Order: sequence, then C-alpha cells, then structure tokens
Amino acid sequence: MLITFKSKAATEITMYKEHARRILDLIQKDVERGVITPQELPQAIQKIEAAVADSKAHPISDEVNRDVNAHHNENGDDNEHEAPETVSFATRAFPVLEMLHAANKMQRDVMWGV
Repeated sequence: MLITFKSKAATEITMYKEHARRILDLIQKDVERGVITPQELPQAIQKIEAAVADSKAHPISDEVNRDVNAHHNENGDDNEHEAPETVSFATRAFPVLEMLHAANKMQRDVMWGV
C-alpha cells in the first residue's frame, strides 16, 4: 500500500506505508490519515533527525546482513541474481524531512491520507 505526503510547501512524496509507518510512529501519528501542523513541525523534525542520527550510528548488524545475503552468495540457492541493496532509514526519511523543513519555513501543514 502507498501513502502520499502533501504540503503546499513542497512536491508530493509517495512511499510504501510500511516505510512511512516508522517515520510516523516516531511523531505519534496515524499512518492511515493525518496532519502535522506548523506548530508540531519543529518537534517532528527534531525527533526524525534524532532517529536518522541514531540509525547512522548503529549500522545493520552482522546477523541481519547474513540473513539478507543468505541466498545471494556462492553457497546459496540463488547465486545468479544480484545481491539485494538495503535502503537505510536515513535515505527513506530524507524526502520527508526535506518536506517538513520546507513546510516549517513556510508555516504550512503536511498531510497524508486525504
């Protein structure tokens, strides 16, 4: 399922709901439908930026890496395909953070599910 973030301060952003959920859970917002008001933007930006910094400080563990690559090496069943590329939380959150910064600067809402 997809979710589209909208604001008069920036271009729309569409992403998978499961990826948006992690961002929205940080700021205690419902993934189905919601709004971040101009008054909430500074705190939302702070929380998301803190989570991004934390995710950069704690890269994927060896165990998770091993699970992701289980079938993508010379000993695996599926060694003729390219190894999957993981996308970091920081990369997924970047466009949303950019929208939040723009909305904060222009004092506009950020909405989704409407």
